[in-house]
Amino acid sequence: MLMVDLILELNDHEVKTVFEIKEDNLFVENGFFAESGLIENAAQTCSSIVGQTFFLDENQNVKQDVQVIGFISGIKKATILALPKVGQTINTEAVLHSRFDTENYSICTMKCKTFHETELLLEAEINLFIQEN
Repeated sequence: MLMVDLILELNDHEVKTVFEIKEDNLFVENGFFAESGLIENAAQTCSSIVGQTFFLDENQNVKQDVQVIGFISGIKKATILALPKVGQTINTEAVLHSRFDTENYSICTMKCKTFHETELLLEAEINLFIQEN
């Protein structure tokens, strides 16, 4: 399930995304977006920084029919301060902390924060493993 509605900014080191919490979301419990949903939103936001490199060739041309798979390989730190309600929109920001690439996969560590308006909801450091499928 996609947990990012819109990418506001994206470059090689930073990303900012937006996501609206809807009632039918898998991670909604009792009218709130669960902790696991906040982590998944953060992971999907983070993956866009490293994942974008799989969609471009050595000449920076877009590759066709690319499928990428990724997963959280570790959570070094996660602090959840509050849960957003159904109908609210969250903004997630991530910064690339470290990255290791091979021909077949990438491993990275990302630092991220999620907000509802100005309220900090989540702060985390996440390790991701991403590869072309």
